[in-house]
Amino acid sequence: MLASIVTLGLIGLLAACALGFAAKKFHVEIDPREQALLDILPGANCGACGYPGCAGYAKGIVASGSIADICPPGGQTVMQKVANIMGLAPVTANPQISVVICQGDNKKAVQKYNYLGLTDCRAAQKLADGPKTCPAGCLGLGTCAMICPFGAIEMTPDSLAVIDRKKCTGCGKCVKACPRFVIKLTPLDATTHVLCNSHDKGALVRKYCQVGCIACQICKKTAPGAYEIENMLASVVYDQHLEADQAVDKCPTHCIRNFASGYPDGSRFAAPTVPIKKTKAA
Repeated sequence: MLASIVTLGLIGLLAACALGFAAKKFHVEIDPREQALLDILPGANCGACGYPGCAGYAKGIVASGSIADICPPGGQTVMQKVANIMGLAPVTANPQISVVICQGDNKKAVQKYNYLGLTDCRAAQKLADGPKTCPAGCLGLGTCAMICPFGAIEMTPDSLAVIDRKKCTGCGKCVKACPRFVIKLTPLDATTHVLCNSHDKGALVRKYCQVGCIACQICKKTAPGAYEIENMLASVVYDQHLEADQAVDKCPTHCIRNFASGYPDGSRFAAPTVPIKKTKAA
């Protein structure tokens, strides 16, 4: 028994010595600026900056000696701190937010078949181009909500993805995950959007969606500089977005929404209490 205890002790001692030697032999010096950057980064590891997580971003900044890439979750506050640590001029961050450009939930849009497969929009899209008749509408299976690292996306009771303007950081993970490209990054200060993604002709859109854009041109006639019609679909010209609200009540299908007045039907998110006003870049 005593011999066994002594043997185990010797093995433990040898292992500790080996680990200590390896730690010294393979020790890599880390630039203290990397740790300083990690301390101020949000830790979301969303990859929106183009690097594999916050540690990769910190390492990349120190290695390149520049801060051309931005940190969407951190915004301008973090970018200023990054600049201070690196001793460089700050990069002006233009904040963006993700928007689901669709309101066609299961009550407002026609389904072409009853999907019973995996609860994943990407899987559903591979089956006869998805169960929704509209070729470009939200499939409502929640892939975007599952992938969002900030809990900014909810699925309404009638299966429509809605993004909370207060929680979304504009990281873009949901944009990449959506198989129908129904989610787009838009300027944070723009609250009025055309919530439709279909390029079909108006007569066909009316057959499968109650709230789709029919390219009637009324929005453009109401606020000429704030809208453009391209390939049978209206969209807001975001450089002139402050004028876009004029057409909200004029739209015959109600596909234009000002999020300052609330979210699409069925959303449980608290409506923004005040519009997000445009600010000039620093």
